[in-house]
Amino acid sequence: MSALTDRFGRVHDYLRISVTDRCNLRCLYCMPEEGMKFEPPENLLGYEQIAEVVRTGARLGITKLRITGGEPLVRPGLPGLVRELASIPGIQDISLTTNGVMLAEHAEELKAAGLKRVNISLDTLDSARFKFIARRGELQRVLQGIEAAASVGFAPIKLNCVLLKGVNEDEIAAFLDMAAKQPLHVRFIEYMPIGHADDNWRKHYLPLSRVLEIAQQNKLDVERISDVLGNGPSDDYRIKGGVGTFGLIHPVSDQFCSRCNRLRLTADGNLQPCLYWVDELNVKPALGSAAEMEKLFLRALDIKPRNHEMAAKLADESQSHEPTARRMSQIGG
Repeated sequence: MSALTDRFGRVHDYLRISVTDRCNLRCLYCMPEEGMKFEPPENLLGYEQIAEVVRTGARLGITKLRITGGEPLVRPGLPGLVRELASIPGIQDISLTTNGVMLAEHAEELKAAGLKRVNISLDTLDSARFKFIARRGELQRVLQGIEAAASVGFAPIKLNCVLLKGVNEDEIAAFLDMAAKQPLHVRFIEYMPIGHADDNWRKHYLPLSRVLEIAQQNKLDVERISDVLGNGPSDDYRIKGGVGTFGLIHPVSDQFCSRCNRLRLTADGNLQPCLYWVDELNVKPALGSAAEMEKLFLRALDIKPRNHEMAAKLADESQSHEPTARRMSQIGG
């Protein structure tokens, strides 16, 4: 049995690493438009410190990494970190989640450094709506990032679309059409109450059953598949005859905790067992000691609960643990 098996029998081989809590966008489901307090640079883990944590994780069974933020590409020198992480024995796969705004200028260097795959946030195909959701930036730059990712050979290229009731649900059909006509994997994601389970979240939450309803209304012949490369909890589909695929990630309406295989490292140096709950362990005191770092990994598994309770929050029911107050951008998603 793997050293990173928790008390519920879940094997953990995947570490998500946030390198910054800063972002060049202000997406309405991720952080407020104004007033975010960011960590000063001196509070963030250095790249060599991140690599030290990963070396310990790799010895215990971590094989897959995902670099996140905030927006990871706003932190200088990211290809150097990718190169260092790719050289660690046991690490087999490194991917990146990005909003795509800066991807075109960095895609080639990241690929050469050892990055295998990218997930690109794309919540709308309409330029004006992009401004509304992201509150800044240009849709065209994201589309250029997608093209650049394809041109340097990243595969599969996944597009993360957070569905928001009353905001972009009318584009579901357009995204399904994209999944049919282009070699892309469109992933619809439910709006999660991370750090802000407020009335705005309840207002905009949309269960992903709506995607399959739209597919049926448009008479699309869809089939379940299991051949999409990646580490995520997506239920995947192909439109018969299509060249791409689409997936549903529904943590609220159909939570997938029973097959969770991941831990998270925040930019300020906390090992977090679950995205939703407040529990986290600071790795900084253990830096320089492989034995102490191993204890932290094992402790993170020991305190990891069986599941989150986002659905209970939606129903306004009591919860067994304390939810985190951190926003998604502060954790790394």
